[in-house]
Amino acid sequence: MTIDVGAVRRNARRLLDTLAGAELWAVVKADGYGHGAVSVADGALGAGATGLCTATVAEAIALRVEFPTTRIVVLGPSSNREIALARDARLELVISDDGPVPEDVAVHLKLNTGMGRYGLSELFAPPVNLVGFMSHLATGDSDLAFAELQIERFRQATAPYPGYVRHIANSAAALRIPSARFEAARCGIALYGLSPFGTDPAEDGLEPVLAWRSELAQVRLLQPGESTGYGRAFTASQPTWIGIVPVGYGDGFRRDLTGTQVRVGGELRRVVGTISMDSFAVELPGELPIGTPVTLIGHGLLAEEHARVAGTITYELACGINSSPQRARRTVVDA
Repeated sequence: MTIDVGAVRRNARRLLDTLAGAELWAVVKADGYGHGAVSVADGALGAGATGLCTATVAEAIALRVEFPTTRIVVLGPSSNREIALARDARLELVISDDGPVPEDVAVHLKLNTGMGRYGLSELFAPPVNLVGFMSHLATGDSDLAFAELQIERFRQATAPYPGYVRHIANSAAALRIPSARFEAARCGIALYGLSPFGTDPAEDGLEPVLAWRSELAQVRLLQPGESTGYGRAFTASQPTWIGIVPVGYGDGFRRDLTGTQVRVGGELRRVVGTISMDSFAVELPGELPIGTPVTLIGHGLLAEEHARVAGTITYELACGINSSPQRARRTVVDA
């Protein structure tokens, strides 16, 4: 796996251009959507982002070691035992219920404007340690009318409290809904060069950050009636060369990606049979040498295409990639 920090910077600049003065806060939860939180944070901050967002206090504390002075906002709930850790690490916490507000730690009040998940139904008097208001869009990538309704609810609810930073925009809203930008925007998926709309990211001026490659570990000729993989899901009807790639669902190449395409030696070839934990099979045009490069993502092969085959979203695919050193090698470049 190769992570291009240069692409992160260019995506961040693209977002800053469209935000037209609002701050960009980089969402790097789930280890930077599987890309590596520290690498992505470094690229985004270098391009002008002014904050980082995580889901948990533990994620934020790990980032604090690398970024001692950067604003870090914990978007998810925090337990009582984590509040002291957050205070010591100078983190900012999100309050989304009417329970007691922790003292001596900066907080953001989260409003439920229509997401129907975390969030206050009504605002209470701002605590002395309040630094911002936030909400979360349910349909920023789809139903723009409902998104605008949420934005207006947020605007009206926060109007009596000027002087605080307000943030509701995600990547989709930052790119397409000017009214959502307020003082800051929390952007994740677009930073990684993945489309929040499931389309080609280039349509929004974004560059994929991650490339994922392997190679052919074995090549074999299936005779008619012979199969490959569990359940004999692929059986040859004629002499068929197949290659075995040492990547499987244990690495994040999901079982429901059967039928998608990968590049073998630069040519698009179909994934066949049942994807195993540690390998999958790909149909070849003929006998190819062991070690022939296989590209799973990159060089024009988009994660969005795999997501369509799997019936899911790029967020889930990216977060599911296992880049631990026991399974893969992750290289950070600056191209």
